[in-house]
Amino acid sequence: MRGSIAALGIVAWELAVRLLAVPDYLLPPPSGVAEELIARFALVARHAGVTLGEVGVGLAAAVGGGAILAVAMASMPFLQRALYPLLAFLQAVPKVTVAPLFLIWLGYGLGSKVLMVFLIAFFPIAVNLTTGLLLVDADLLRLMRSYRATGWQVFRTVRVPNALPFFLAGLRIAVALAVVGAVVAEFVGADRGLGYLILLANAELRTPLLFACLVWLGAIGVGLFALVHWLERWLSPWTRTLRGPEAVAGF
Repeated sequence: MRGSIAALGIVAWELAVRLLAVPDYLLPPPSGVAEELIARFALVARHAGVTLGEVGVGLAAAVGGGAILAVAMASMPFLQRALYPLLAFLQAVPKVTVAPLFLIWLGYGLGSKVLMVFLIAFFPIAVNLTTGLLLVDADLLRLMRSYRATGWQVFRTVRVPNALPFFLAGLRIAVALAVVGAVVAEFVGADRGLGYLILLANAELRTPLLFACLVWLGAIGVGLFALVHWLERWLSPWTRTLRGPEAVAGF
């Protein structure tokens, strides 16, 4: 059903552009975008690889740093009370306003882009994982204490499995934001990447190339989202039963 709607939308787009004789620099037809994707495949793929690398490294750093901070805050309530306002402040600051600072500090290379991705993806991972580690059924904790379970045993067998769905939900949000963060950082200052190529295509009014870059960005986002979905099915298969097969099939 969804595929049919998308196909009808593409056909309507193609017909509208052809019938109204819309210039390519305003709105290219889907066939023109497809031709550009094929003709410029090597060019766009090279820049897409750069953006994907920035997203991957930044996400890995955000997952590692967010997990460490979440465990620390869940273990030490005073740390949670002290750091939550700071995390909220950092999240509230528009990331585009700090991108020039990263450019000044780290230059046009990979570092400034990775730092932007890290900053934008860190918050949902850290906050969701902290919530999952703390939001455990009190009766289950009392049961574990009645069996004289150690703190490590409670953490490993109760808190971590309980936190996995929260962590994966945060990772879903982080994946989407990470792609945005990488492109924003490339907009501010870069000599490669899809964000750089979009700016170049825009300056030269090469709208089909711009749309080709958007298609690649969408493919990266969907691919990463699907990877998180696969991780969810592997790490927490019980959520499939809780959510139902229809929900899982539609992500």
